[in-house]
Amino acid sequence: MFADLTRLISRRSSRDYEDRFVKGVRTERSPRNPRVERVLVAGWIVIGVKTLAVLWLFRRYSIPVNPLWVIAPTIVFAAVCTLIYFLRD
Repeated sequence: MFADLTRLISRRSSRDYEDRFVKGVRTERSPRNPRVERVLVAGWIVIGVKTLAVLWLFRRYSIPVNPLWVIAPTIVFAAVCTLIYFLRD
């Protein structure tokens, strides 16, 4: 709908409009970055420490909520980020 309206207003030929589309995309595989992998490992270590701290704090102060409400989203989002990095190729 908008494509025809644009062509009508600008009075360009349809051939000119069709030539502006992307014909193809080529990508090259990038090598794994050791620095990024170290950051991922450090992040998982921090998540492990946070998990232990949350478990300890919930028991210490008798918080009437299941600690998995805090721990599970952290682990799920970190796992998604890690999977995106390792499965990107």
